[in-house]
Amino acid sequence: MRMEKIILADLNHYEGVITKGIGGFYYVKTADGILECKARGRFRKEKILPYVGDRVVVHAVNETEGSIDEILPRKNQLIRPPVANIERLVLVMAITAPEPDLKIVDKLLVTAESKEIETAICINKTDLDSGEKTRGFREIYEKAGYPVMEVSAENETGLDEVCRFLQGKISAFAGNSGVGKSSILSLVTNRRLETGVISDRTERGKHTTRHVELLELPFGGFVLDTPGFSNIEVSGLTADDVRFLFPEIEKLEGKCRFRGCRHVAEPGCAVTEQVKTGLIASSRYQNYKDLAVQLASVKEWQKK
Repeated sequence: MRMEKIILADLNHYEGVITKGIGGFYYVKTADGILECKARGRFRKEKILPYVGDRVVVHAVNETEGSIDEILPRKNQLIRPPVANIERLVLVMAITAPEPDLKIVDKLLVTAESKEIETAICINKTDLDSGEKTRGFREIYEKAGYPVMEVSAENETGLDEVCRFLQGKISAFAGNSGVGKSSILSLVTNRRLETGVISDRTERGKHTTRHVELLELPFGGFVLDTPGFSNIEVSGLTADDVRFLFPEIEKLEGKCRFRGCRHVAEPGCAVTEQVKTGLIASSRYQNYKDLAVQLASVKEWQKK
């Protein structure tokens, strides 16, 4: 996350990161502070849109204003929400109210894997559990190779581990509605965010954030303040891609009897053997198959 001042001839140029964009103005965090910038006209001509999270080179015209001269290469890019260069993702699931939807969790993980975003599972509302359900979900995702954090936003416990995971990175939170993303985000940023009430009838939370913004963390790094990453449509992937986006399945590539095994009904499949012995969670395997079938049907439809 180093942001350095760059001297080019007699012009002041800085490297920074876009933390907010509103009405054609971009707010760039540099080593010397925040600059309010407009993008150069050539970006419009080339149909390039700066994203929150972009690392950029800016020309400072005074202490508070500047222009974006260059967008540095992106590590990744997301369309909804429109952000770039997310390095880490905290995927929040609640132990109850609402009940965990592992299909959504696994789709979010596939999306993160496809964008090369390092992800940790955060189990919230552990104060509402005796411990048995929490241990069950921890086992599922630790088997898959993901770090798992146990948190109670209500009791403000488990947050140090979340902060260590976020430190020094550009990060985001993800998860279904009502799981407590905004409550945890508020605690780790020491900033109170507007959150709606969870309806007893629908158990769906509401978030009133109206624009995408990176919040600077008091312990280093940035975190995205946005309600996105909940209703996920897995796009740009094929059925063949999916087996490389479940880490516990990808590591068995080449160990099946048949080359190119899709791990569904083929004999001598190393993946199905590990499902039988419990080394791969049955919920993960079922969601893998469902997603592969879904993407295969989309692919065939597109061919018509």
